[in-house]
Amino acid sequence: MSQYYKPDRNPNWNYGGDRFRLSRSKIALFLECPRCFYVDNKLGTARPPGFPFALNSAVDALFKKEFDIHRASGTAHPLMRQYGVDAIPFTHKNMGIWREVFKGVETKHDATGFIVSGAVDDIWINPKEELIVVDYKSTSKDEKIVALDKDWQDGYKRQMEIYQWLIRQNGFKVSDTGYFVYANADKDKKAFDGVLQFEVTLVPYKGDSSWIEKTLADIKRTLDSTELPDSATECDYCKYRETVGKKLLAFGKQKSGNATLGI
Repeated sequence: MSQYYKPDRNPNWNYGGDRFRLSRSKIALFLECPRCFYVDNKLGTARPPGFPFALNSAVDALFKKEFDIHRASGTAHPLMRQYGVDAIPFTHKNMGIWREVFKGVETKHDATGFIVSGAVDDIWINPKEELIVVDYKSTSKDEKIVALDKDWQDGYKRQMEIYQWLIRQNGFKVSDTGYFVYANADKDKKAFDGVLQFEVTLVPYKGDSSWIEKTLADIKRTLDSTELPDSATECDYCKYRETVGKKLLAFGKQKSGNATLGI
């Protein structure tokens, strides 16, 4: 078995267990496919994960170190000045926790009883004392990254909105506008030479978290149900499970029939 995948989760981490938390990624999974979400969080078997992207993690870690230098000195990062963003990195005693995977910013949602959480990449603060949610992204595209205008980037937008909502639930004033710090690797160089060069752009996004309350209610209703929810029409995982299940069932019946006939 892969060290990255354990198909049978400890029941304490499932819905109803004392360690269950509704993370930002679980909310994203529900929106992607309610059935996969239910199988994961109610029945306790998650989708097999992809292998971690170490290069993306490296870029993320270096961005954090870079912005932390300016956090310690209370100064604006050159990228902020370049794009005319009047802000500095936010300093708070819980910043390390808010960034930590499996911890993050959290709140108790009274209407559902969920502990909702999400780990942010960074938070800035402007002169109005509004907190600004910042998310680091790395990619390698031919075009310059100046906007989030692709359908597959909708998940990034919802990610930003959940972070904004979480921080507001903790009593902070939060700017509607957050930023994506995008590192785009250059593939047009003549040679690698042991150096990967990135173009870094700052992409603003005005979030709208009005969808979150209804989504949390939908999640609660789904988890409390004894009925398996529908699959998303475009869910490849559900298509795979259904197809393999039918073939294994047919295979088992064929073997049983052969055994009965003494074949």
